[in-house]
This record gives sequence, structure tokens and C-alpha cells, in this order.
Amino acid sequence: MAIAAGAGRPTIIPMKNNIARGIRKASDFLMALQLTGAYKRSSLANLQVRLPAVVIGGGLTAIDTATELLAYYIIQADKTSERVETLIAEKGLDAVKKLFDAEEWDFIEEQRAHGAAIREERALAQKEGRAPYFQKLLASWGGVSLVYRKRVLDSPAYRLNHEEVIKSLEEGVVYIENMAPVEALVDERDAVRGMIFERQAIVDGKWVATGEKVELPARTVCVAAGTSPNVTYEREKPGSFTFDKWKQFFASYKATVADDGKLTVEPAPPKEGFFTSYNDGKHCVSFYGDNHPYYAGSVVKAMASAKDAYPHVVSLFRHDLSKLHIEPQSAREGRRHELFARLDHELVATVYDVVRLTPTIVELIVHAPAAARKFEPGQFYRLQNYESQSLIAKGTRLNMEGIALTGAWVDKEEGLLSMIALEMGVSTRLIGTLKKGDRVVVMGPTGTPTEIPEGGELVLLAGGGLGNAVLFSIAKALRARGDKVLYFAGYKKGEDIFKRDEIEVATDQVIWCTDTGVEIPPRRDQDRHYRGNIVQAMLAYANGQLGGEQFKLAEVKRIIAIGSDRMMNAVREARHGVLGPHLNPNHVGIASINSPMQCMMKEVCAQCLQKHVDPKTGKETIIFSCFNQDQLIDHVDFKNLNSRLRANSAQEKIANLWFERAIAGEHGFRHV
Repeated sequence: MAIAAGAGRPTIIPMKNNIARGIRKASDFLMALQLTGAYKRSSLANLQVRLPAVVIGGGLTAIDTATELLAYYIIQADKTSERVETLIAEKGLDAVKKLFDAEEWDFIEEQRAHGAAIREERALAQKEGRAPYFQKLLASWGGVSLVYRKRVLDSPAYRLNHEEVIKSLEEGVVYIENMAPVEALVDERDAVRGMIFERQAIVDGKWVATGEKVELPARTVCVAAGTSPNVTYEREKPGSFTFDKWKQFFASYKATVADDGKLTVEPAPPKEGFFTSYNDGKHCVSFYGDNHPYYAGSVVKAMASAKDAYPHVVSLFRHDLSKLHIEPQSAREGRRHELFARLDHELVATVYDVVRLTPTIVELIVHAPAAARKFEPGQFYRLQNYESQSLIAKGTRLNMEGIALTGAWVDKEEGLLSMIALEMGVSTRLIGTLKKGDRVVVMGPTGTPTEIPEGGELVLLAGGGLGNAVLFSIAKALRARGDKVLYFAGYKKGEDIFKRDEIEVATDQVIWCTDTGVEIPPRRDQDRHYRGNIVQAMLAYANGQLGGEQFKLAEVKRIIAIGSDRMMNAVREARHGVLGPHLNPNHVGIASINSPMQCMMKEVCAQCLQKHVDPKTGKETIIFSCFNQDQLIDHVDFKNLNSRLRANSAQEKIANLWFERAIAGEHGFRHV
């Protein structure tokens, strides 16, 4: 086995408001730009940035981010303004404008103005027989500044590849030296508006803070402050590998196989050791690139690590290689095809069925044996269709962004897993267009399984809307462990209910809650319906107003809330408010956090960062939600979560309108 996982956890720099809306890690920006395809004019992917922009860092990634920001902004403004102008021409200004709130429309108006300036420059350049010159425009809009805590001459980028620095200057990147970030300033809408830096200076050969504060305007901030090695597996499976003395990288070993076939691994200097400490007597694990202490830092070094390790790996198979000369080629080919067929069966996900549960909720069942077999309740998957196989409608590529979907149920024997989605944006709406047999990308399961307590506990589950899809498997696991389950299932309308049988079979009592629409008549004697939201239903239950209450809320040991950020925050506040007198003060409150997510590879792109505030001490911490989505509800900063969920809101609405336009008249698409 080889570990070639690339860069790991991005460095989170200590500064105030360090994950305010508009602040991204460089890995988040670059991944959305390149992997998701936001830079493509035919794409419906969303990546919303504004100028002026600031990039914090001094490495090659920081330079990449700064130059890509300049290039992408032209594409963004051009594409956004072109789509909006087309929609306005077809629907009318008032009809389009009413779909956006004031903040979103301010962004759109800015993009319309910048897009007009870009088109004007293109026309002028064509008239004058030259290439368009956008640097002057970008600079007038605030441009992109790269801010480093030391001098450029000291930066890793300059030391490793000074040509990159030269080229970035030619592209219009502005360098600001000797500045360390202190605080991100936010506007009245909780979006970043500027940065405060503290000037640094060399005193007695050491870099020190001078105390001088400098404020820079910034509507977008990208942090490229380095990464840590990707050692997630050891965190999940402690004891698998030995760390080096700094507890940062896996320790380096060399591996040999004796003539009798015995495998030995022993410590070696990093330059000579390409293997981890793992040894079960027959197998070992090699590691490369950013995971390796000698080769970490660049793609060039990563390639060198593979080249240098190659002879060491091959030497382990010298006995097997000698056998290949004896074995007929046809036999070797047969074993190879058998291996590939087995891998395809295990790892290639194909659509088994698409089931519409409600007018806006769709269930996707895929055949993905390995992914289904590893599932544990509470975990989720990353779903995407293949760009090369996606449809093109009126010049628009109908390709999904990566979607985080929780496993509703799995059939491990048949290799099936179910994921349920609420059709809100373009990507979730495209699920309904998939056909049986289509290949899709299903990565996972990822995230941390929900903690299932030992038998005998009373657990209260609160599901809002699509959150109920997440709770099927959790409720089932609780009952299997011997716990009792009191379930409050909330829906905006009674017509939104889905998978009712699965909910009832895994619960002791269900309180169906609806805001509007038809009521949900209970089918079991112990169940009830309440007209109102979940918090109101809980209070009515606590006060004995529903009749037939099987439990007292004071008996509840654990509350798990899954739904929208507003719904989960309402549960959090009610536990210390109207529900406080009825609850055991020592109960555990858990929320499954729906942070924005992209890679879902556990602490890699950092789009899923979630701010926590200790309710007792006020201490702030940052959590990667894709590593562990189940979080202590009292620690979650729901205001920050709500703000970060709006990072691309204007583009998301434009994409939805553009999608509607693209599929107009097309069969097989559901219009909303």
C-alpha cells in the first residue's frame, strides 16, 4: 500500500474573525476554481469573489492564488454580468431583481458595472488591433495584494522559484512585505471588508512585532499559510504508524525481504526511508510527497519521491518478479483482468434507481459495494456526476458540484446505498436527471459516525425537513443498541413527509410536526401530530398537552438535532429557555452541522470550517465539519454558520435561473 495523499490540514492563523464570510483558505479557492470548474464559462459551478483581494502567505501556493484571483475575476465578472443581462432582457429587471436580497443585488450591480468595463476594453482592443489590457481595470477595482510577514527575499516562493515571483509581478500582483495578520474587519452584513496587519521588523537578527497597525481594504481574503502532513489515518486508527520525533510526519523506515520471504522494516534517515513503521509480517506501507519529511513542499519534490522510492519498492517483489518469467503471459493477463474487474465492481458507483419521494425531495440509490460496506450511521458521502458524461444544454454544461449527502440506508450484501437530497440548487436538481446504469462519483463514507450510546438511554431525535433522512439509520442503530427513541419529525408542510415506515419502525414514539399543509395523521396509537414547529411541539409534549406522552423530557440523556441551521439554533436556544425547566441539566446536546463543504476529505480544502465558542469560557476554536459533523450544539456559532452558508448565494441564484433557461423546452427536467 502507498500513501500519496498530498497536502493535509491547512494552517489556521491566529487572528480575530479568521473565518468571516469572504475569507477562504487558498486550497478552498484553488479547488473550487480548478477541480469544480468555476473558471469555465460553460460551468454552473459557484465561486464568488470580490475585489480588493488579499492573499496571506509567502509560498508558491500564495502566488498561484494571487495570480488566479486576477485571472478568475475577469471571467467571473464577464460571465455573471452576461448571464444577468440576458435574464433581465428576457424576464425584465423587476422580475429578476426581486429574486435577490439587497446584499446579493449589490454584488450583481458591481459585477454588471465591471462586466461592462471588460467588454468595453475588449472592443477598444479589437479596434486598436491589440490584446485587451485588464490590469488597469483590476487595479482600479482594488486589485490583488500578496501580504507576507517577512521580506519577499525571505519567502519560500522566492527561494524555491524566483521566476514565479517575477511572473506574478507581471500579472499585476502587488507585494506588501513585513506584515503579520491580526484581525479581519467585517461590515454590517458580517462579510469581510478589510484586514488589520501589524508591521514586523528585524531586531538583533530576529523578526519581531513593532506594534504599528496597518489597515488594508479587502473583500476577499485567501490564506496560504502552509499545510500539515496528511496523517488523518493515524488519528482515526491510533497505533497504526509511528511518528517522527516532532510528532508531525510518519517516521521513516526502510523495508527488506529476505530470501525466505520474511519482511523486515527498520528505522532509516528520511532521505533513505520510504516506508512507514507498519509491518504485519507480509505487507508494508510506503509514503510520498507532502506526507514525506524529505520531499514535502512542492509537486516537483513529490515526483522526485516516487522516482527515488521506485527501486526500493521493486526490490520487495524480486521473488514475485522471478515467477512472472515462468508464468505464461496469458495467465498474467487473466489475473490482471480479474483484478481490474474486481476493482470496478467494488469501487465504480452506478445508479441503481432514482425515486421521487416528494415534489422537491429525491432519493438516489447507487450500487457501490465498498462504499456501502464501510457505512456507519451518521456518515455521509460526496456525490458528483462525471463532467465528460454530463449533458450540454444551450452551451451550458450540466455538471454537478460535489454534494454532501448522508447515507439514509445501506444494503451491504447487495452493495446498495441510498442518499436523499432536497432539490434546492442546480447540483441537487441534476440528481433527478440521472438514469439507471449511469456512472457517478461517490466518495466515502466520510465524517465521523454518530456516537451510539450503550443500551438503556432515552434519546430525543429532532429532525427538520431533509434532516429526517439523516436520522433513519441513527434511530435504527439506537434501537439495535437497546436505547429508546423519542422522535420529533418536523416538516414545513405535511405533504413533505417521506420514508414514514422507516421512521416508525425505528422509534418508540413519533411526534409529527407541520407548519402548514395537510396534517400527518398518526398510524400508531402512541404517535401524535402537532401543528407548529419542533420547539413548540417539544414544549407541548413536556406540558402533557398532546396526551399519551410515553416519556418525560427529564429522562432524556441525549438530544440529536439535524436540520437547517435556523432549526438547530432554535433547539439550542430552547434547551436553555422554554425547555430548560423540563430537561435534565446534564443531558448532551448534539447538532449535525451542515457547513458548506467541497472536498469532504477531512481537513484538506477547509471550506467546512466551523467556529465554536465555549459557552463557559468564551474561548473560540475552529472545527473541520467534514471530519466530524456531529458537534456540541452549545458550542456552535450559528450566526457564523448562517453567514458562511451565504458565501456564494448570489451566484447560486443566478446559476439556478440560468439552469432553468438552459433546460427550457427540454424533456426529462423538472422545472420550479
